[in-house]
Amino acid sequence: QVQLVESGGGLVQSGGSLRLSCAASGRTFYDYYMGWFRQAPGKEREFVAAITRSGGGTYYTDSVKGRFTISRDNAKNTVYLQMASLKPEDTAVYYCAGAPGALPSYYTNSYTYNTWGQGTQVTVSS
Repeated sequence: QVQLVESGGGLVQSGGSLRLSCAASGRTFYDYYMGWFRQAPGKEREFVAAITRSGGGTYYTDSVKGRFTISRDNAKNTVYLQMASLKPEDTAVYYCAGAPGALPSYYTNSYTYNTWGQGTQVTVSS
């Protein structure tokens, strides 16, 4: 079973950038598809981005396309979320998540992921 730990969150001004990291323990990280979700206060958790096991396929929610980039380094057991042109509405707790196997067609659904990190806070000031 893989365990996930996020880092890299913080306070940034509107228009700024942050890179989130999600370090995985365990020997089978390479076999996990991975995703990033976020949850703002008073709102439901929402899908942000996903990446296939090889890293060859990446997918984003419309609101972050062109601003966020998901990537992974299987040699380092780490998945990243590079965030640029940040907006106040990006403020949320960001979670990485994963599950073994091929990325399913319903990858935006949080129930498809069986392993979650503890979350990292991202706050964007206006």
